[in-house]
Amino acid sequence: MYKMINRRKTRILLDSGDSGETVRIRGLLGYLDGQTTNPSLIASNPHVVKYLASGRRFTSHQESEEYRTIVQDISPLVGSAGVSIEVFADATTSAEHMFEQGREMYAWIDNAYIKYPCTGEGIRAAQMSVASGMRVNMTLCFSQAQAAAVYSATKGTASPVYVSPFIGHLDGIGKPGIDLVKNIQRMFLQGDGHVLLLAASIRSLEHLVHCLSIDVDMVTVPSSILSQWAIANFPVVGPPIMHTWSGDLIPYETVDLEQPWESFDLSHALTTQGIERFAHDYEQALAPAS
Repeated sequence: MYKMINRRKTRILLDSGDSGETVRIRGLLGYLDGQTTNPSLIASNPHVVKYLASGRRFTSHQESEEYRTIVQDISPLVGSAGVSIEVFADATTSAEHMFEQGREMYAWIDNAYIKYPCTGEGIRAAQMSVASGMRVNMTLCFSQAQAAAVYSATKGTASPVYVSPFIGHLDGIGKPGIDLVKNIQRMFLQGDGHVLLLAASIRSLEHLVHCLSIDVDMVTVPSSILSQWAIANFPVVGPPIMHTWSGDLIPYETVDLEQPWESFDLSHALTTQGIERFAHDYEQALAPAS
C-alpha cells in the first residue's frame, strides 16, 4: 500500500523525445522539472517514425536539424532541470568529437544539459565541457567508480553536473539497481554537492516511488509510469521493492572522491551495451541512407 505525503524533494523529469508527451504529462502533473532525450527516444518521436515509415532517411544535417527542432519544442515547456541532449557516440568516438557535438547542441536552447557516456572519452569530453561553461549529464552509469570519476573530473564546474545511474538495466541482469542509487547517494555525502543524482531507467511505479522515498535529487521517468503515478494520486512512499535476485546485491564501496578521475575503473558491460544500442538506433533510424 502506498502512502501519500504532501512533500516533494525530488525533481521530476520526463524521459521522452516527444514534445506532445511533454505537454500531456505537464498537464497531468501540473509541473515538469525537466526532460531527458537520447537517440532511441528521438527515433521514437511520432514525426520521425512517420518520416522513416515513408521509406525516406535523414541526411546527417537533416538529422541534426530534426533533433534541434524537437528539443526547441520541449525547452519552454519544462522547469529548471532543463533538457538533456545526447551526443551521438559509439565505442570509437573521441572526446574531442563528442565535445564538438556537445558544443553545437548546447547552443540549441538556453536550458541544455549535454549527455555524455560514463566512459573515459565521455568523461574527458565532460571535463572539456564544464571548463567551457557548459552543463552536462553523464549517462549510462552502472558503478560507483563511474560516478566517482564524474565527480573528480568535474570539480570546479560553474553549474551542477548530473550523473544518471540506470536502475532497470541493472535489475535486468539480476542486480538491484536501486542499491547503486543508494550507494552513490551515500558516497556523495562526503562531497561538495556539485554532482546531482538523476535516477534513470525507471521501469515501474515501484522504482519511481522508491526513488522518491529516499529523496533522490532527480528522477527521469517514461510517460506511462508518470501516468500510473498520477492515477495512484502521486505517492512518495510505498512498500519495499521485493525481488529474488539471481545475483549478488550491490555492496557499498568506500571511495576517495579526491582521486584523479583516471584512476577509477570505468569499465562496465552495460555501459558498452548501452552505447551500442544508441549507436544502432541512430544508424538504423536517423543516419543517412547509404
